[in-house]
Amino acid sequence: MTPAERGTALDGVFLVDKPAGPTSHDIVARIRRALPRGTKVGHAGTLDPFATGLLLVLVGRATRVQQFLMNAPKSYETVARLGWTSTTGDPEGELVHTGRVPPLDVVLPTGVIRQRPPAYSAVKIGGRRAYAIARAGETVEIPEREVRVDRFEERWREGDRAAYAIGCSSGTYVRSLIADLGDAYCVELRRTSIGRFDVADAVAPPDRDDVDAFAPRVLSMAEALQGILPALTLDEPASWKAGHGQAVPAGDAAPDGEALLLDPAGEAVCVADVADGVAKPRVGFRA
Repeated sequence: MTPAERGTALDGVFLVDKPAGPTSHDIVARIRRALPRGTKVGHAGTLDPFATGLLLVLVGRATRVQQFLMNAPKSYETVARLGWTSTTGDPEGELVHTGRVPPLDVVLPTGVIRQRPPAYSAVKIGGRRAYAIARAGETVEIPEREVRVDRFEERWREGDRAAYAIGCSSGTYVRSLIADLGDAYCVELRRTSIGRFDVADAVAPPDRDDVDAFAPRVLSMAEALQGILPALTLDEPASWKAGHGQAVPAGDAAPDGEALLLDPAGEAVCVADVADGVAKPRVGFRA
């Protein structure tokens, strides 16, 4: 019996190993159909249809933590085709063979760099997705942005293929990193981690709209935000107040900034803004 048939609700984060082919939205829709009507479902970071790997699917109240998970650093493994260009930076674009291959000693950029997202991306320009503008045959002008590349290594090269391992900040486009090496585009792209979450712990999307197999693997909001936000444990009276949106003492030692407030059982109460020893709830999970 599925959760939808039982009429029960789930709140938490699924670690999904997305296959090539479906969009991230397709995966979300598949899980939504298996849950009680009206359950909110989202994800924390789009993967292109040709890409595979870790997709964080947020269910129920966990959709409220999307902004925090989206900002986590990510790692990828990609295989590039050298001596070719693609209008989209991947196998779905118009391909042109140039024969110009990036040299073995090509500089792989790391640190804070400026990057222009690809024209075929989900970036919004004047309220429209860039890929929609490009597919309409219109010129897409996307401003550069600053991103951080912590790791960029060539793992192997054979013929017109080369493999790279990349660790980067949120908002980095691997397709652009590869295209900027010279004439190259991504033929394979796999996201291997988001923050502390690894694709090795993920499972395939549910078959036949059945998410029962996910239930033992769903991460609570406290587990999902571990290591992303500092955590403060409250006593029961303070937990009740914070759960109802009231400011509570955070303690003189609590650093200023965003923090996850936990009840005595270790369950997430809310995300709060801490300043001068006072925690003011901003994103609640109890109602």
